[in-house]
Amino acid sequence: MPEIVAFNTIDAGIEPEAEKVQARATQAGPRGKKPRRALSGRNIMIYGTLIVVALYYLLPLYVMVMTSLKGMPEIRLGNIFAPPLEITFEPWVKAWSSACTGLNCDGLSRGFWNSVRITVPSTIVSIAIASINGYALANWRFKGADLFFTILIVGAFIPYQVMIYPIVIVLRELGVYGSLTGLIIVHTIFGMPILTLLFRNYFAGLPEELFKAARVDGAGFWTIYFRIMLPMSMPIFVVAMILQVTGIWNDFLFGVVFTRPEYYPMTVQLNNIVNSVQGVKEYNVNMAATILTGAVPLFVYFVSGRLFVRGIAAGAVKG
Repeated sequence: MPEIVAFNTIDAGIEPEAEKVQARATQAGPRGKKPRRALSGRNIMIYGTLIVVALYYLLPLYVMVMTSLKGMPEIRLGNIFAPPLEITFEPWVKAWSSACTGLNCDGLSRGFWNSVRITVPSTIVSIAIASINGYALANWRFKGADLFFTILIVGAFIPYQVMIYPIVIVLRELGVYGSLTGLIIVHTIFGMPILTLLFRNYFAGLPEELFKAARVDGAGFWTIYFRIMLPMSMPIFVVAMILQVTGIWNDFLFGVVFTRPEYYPMTVQLNNIVNSVQGVKEYNVNMAATILTGAVPLFVYFVSGRLFVRGIAAGAVKG
């Protein structure tokens, strides 16, 4: 009995001491580094630099938009930075439907639909094949996998200009040279190396325990791919889509080399409109045509920009 009393006495002595320590800690206030002021010299320098750089890149776009909304008499006054006195959308309509390139006067509309017919299948096929390649290289080790991956990496750094003539010969022998099918094949093949690298690194960064658990449960190659890997890979698929859409849509070299005039993509049509030597140089039409050509990749990027950042961070530094 005396031992129990002594124990209670010790506890009674400890509790007031703990309360005193807690009270002193509360009175001492918050600890740690003092919050930085919002208008510190460092913040002013960082945000000032970012604003200057943003204005530097936005200024050409501003000039293009303002010029495209002016008539030619107002453009001849020479003040490219001034907003239009009278807004007109006639240059946009002409750039889309009636601007002339040689004997053809159908504007960018034909090139737009050609670009859609090229971009959609090229993006889908290249991403589908590259995702399977990356999945196999990351999770299913096979004989010669390292050599295969090395060849893909080397292929990503081969200049396109070196391969143009051999590809022309191959497409001619296949009977698809000068057609949309041949250009789709070219874009699909050249997009494969970098996309495979991205998918391989992304899949290698996913928890390996998920793959092993699925294997223990008897899941096979395609079951794991469709039921486990695909639902977890939306960010890297968005990255691949943006890279392919922007790369294929903005391509000029392959479009002018591997297709005929009736199948020219939008960028080639834009070049023909801007460099046309017939009649008066219509700068407002040229600016409107340029903005229309770049609208699709800009829209895709702005819609999925957050997923792009997440996916590129996950797929480019892991593995």
